[in-house]
Amino acid sequence: MGDNKKLGQRIRTKRKARGFSLNQVAVKINKTSSYLSQVERGLAEPSITALREIAKALEVPIFYFLIEEENHNAVVRKAERRILNFPGSHLTFELLSPDLNRDMEIIEATLEPGAETSEDPLNHLGEECTVVLKGEMHIKIGDKEYELKKGDSIYYKASLPHKIKSIGEEELKFISAITPPNF
Repeated sequence: MGDNKKLGQRIRTKRKARGFSLNQVAVKINKTSSYLSQVERGLAEPSITALREIAKALEVPIFYFLIEEENHNAVVRKAERRILNFPGSHLTFELLSPDLNRDMEIIEATLEPGAETSEDPLNHLGEECTVVLKGEMHIKIGDKEYELKKGDSIYYKASLPHKIKSIGEEELKFISAITPPNF
């Protein structure tokens, strides 16, 4: 994922700004305070699931931890996208919108065959619209399940726990528009 020390510093800064102790956040994310301390000091790299839980506990979008400074450009060049990519996770998320100070966040995700967006279905505020660009998707939203192929789209309330899995022979690539920005 890149620079663990910088990621850890951003987590610590936001935790302190929110007025939370290490232990308060550790309890929220179901981890030990020593684990969270190691993450904050750059000594441990959180899994994508752990980082999502940390972001949720601190009430920020997951991409918050990757944005250096506010960028008010309208254009995001492919080579300049913010990328979340964890070794061994078999999935990549790229931020297509310039920053998180808009009414909408747009991400592109790539999942290798068999990969999932999370271990357990997760939820967040707002609404989401997902379009499959390549491959085949299985998506569970609440107690309903759907299969989508290239060109298919789905619109749903993101407050319902949801989870996406790549079920085709080739990698799954999709774009999601999320409002408000909180992934």
